[in-house]
Amino acid sequence: MTPETAWIAQRIKQDQINRYLDRGRDFIDDNAIWDEIKKAAEPDAATVRTILAKSLAVQTLAPEELAQLMLVRDPGLLEEMKAAAFAVKKKVYDNRIVTFAPLYMGNFCVNNCAYCGFKRENTEAKRRVLSMEEIRRETESLAGKIGHKRIIAVYGEHPLTGIDYILESMRTIYDVKVLTKHGYGNIRRINVNAAPMSIEELTRLKDGGLGTYQVFQETYHHETYAKLHPKGTLKSDYHWRLYAMHRALEAGIDDVGIGVLFGLYDWRFEIMALLYHAIELEAKLGIGPHTVSFPRMEPALNSDYAEHSPYKVSDEDFKKIILLIRLAIPYTGMIITARETAQMRRDAIGLGITQTDASTKIGIGSYSEEGSEQESKRQQFMLGDTRSLDELVKDFADMGHITSFCTAGYRCGRTGKCIMDLLRSGKEGKFCKLNAVLTFQEWLDDFATPATREAGLRVLEKELEEIRATNPQGFPVFFQFLERVRKGERDLFL
Repeated sequence: MTPETAWIAQRIKQDQINRYLDRGRDFIDDNAIWDEIKKAAEPDAATVRTILAKSLAVQTLAPEELAQLMLVRDPGLLEEMKAAAFAVKKKVYDNRIVTFAPLYMGNFCVNNCAYCGFKRENTEAKRRVLSMEEIRRETESLAGKIGHKRIIAVYGEHPLTGIDYILESMRTIYDVKVLTKHGYGNIRRINVNAAPMSIEELTRLKDGGLGTYQVFQETYHHETYAKLHPKGTLKSDYHWRLYAMHRALEAGIDDVGIGVLFGLYDWRFEIMALLYHAIELEAKLGIGPHTVSFPRMEPALNSDYAEHSPYKVSDEDFKKIILLIRLAIPYTGMIITARETAQMRRDAIGLGITQTDASTKIGIGSYSEEGSEQESKRQQFMLGDTRSLDELVKDFADMGHITSFCTAGYRCGRTGKCIMDLLRSGKEGKFCKLNAVLTFQEWLDDFATPATREAGLRVLEKELEEIRATNPQGFPVFFQFLERVRKGERDLFL
């Protein structure tokens, strides 16, 4: 037995699956989901408005309600749904857009997924795992040149990037501080996208300074999942992956992120399954997903399925997916990535998206390499929007949105159930506006080009007037903090 096969053999802990099963069955019933979709009828206006009122009250929809909303065709009602989705987003998250950068740590993988450029049998892929010194250089570029405050660290499923490597890389990232114009740049929150782990490893991950833990099911449809993840690979175990969030929450990780890769199977089934997943977590663990992500399948090196999937999602259907999830799971953060075009990301923000990446490079080691271009042999898929963070901040400001670099909640205990209660009540968006403004001012002073700074200050003035009007008692203390940021103090939060 090789070291790699020995590592694979001890990964899955069956007892950490069985404890969550109901008489040997999981909570995704394929036939029941399809029955729910097929029995739904196009709702009348009164029914739609009743469902929307539930979303606006930040209550999770029932599966039959989501199935009904999927069938709405009346243009007027669709506009009401869009308005409600944006109102939900505004109520829960205000008009903030959170930005981050993905940092791919390596592209070795023991799996052989049909749609992925990093699959084990792809001999054309240029394999690499970043050293700690390389991670330091990548972080210096992200935090010191671009101004990112949070990243999503992405790890392949391989012994070279196992839990010990993950923890060491997180320590390395958090240790980096780079002098800027007026202060210093650093990464203040590391979210992790990695393979499913045991409760013991997840406990270590939490203690290592984790923000959100992401594991995407890819597809919830059992037959399709088995078809795309060859038997005998780690990823072929549907249940080990499905219950990753259960184990994470049991291990004390407060914030978990779920998602599917749209294009692997019928999107109607997948959004219903995402809702079932949220309901399951709420019922069994007392808290739903902190985020839902919306990756859409893109061409990948040597992947015929990625090129010719019968379930490719059109732009219009993709926007409908985002709209429906915002209404169905109204409290959750929603992430769209640079897989999409600039225009699609603009449209998606109007439908309730709350987070997106910027200045994105997904080739291993690309951030610290001057002039590096996209290269299919180095990255998992090709990007649709490679604009810089500065360009996105200006774009958002021109649209009337503030870019938030706030990570205060995670250091003040506003995570897990606490933040979920605040989100459901609509209080979190207002509270976080204060820290969002502080971090936005900091970023504008340290990193913005003149045009972006001008656009940012315009929207910032509107935010200040709103805070003054809605929180007159708290405004003086907040403004003192803002003045301290303007004078060069950094990482202040209320």
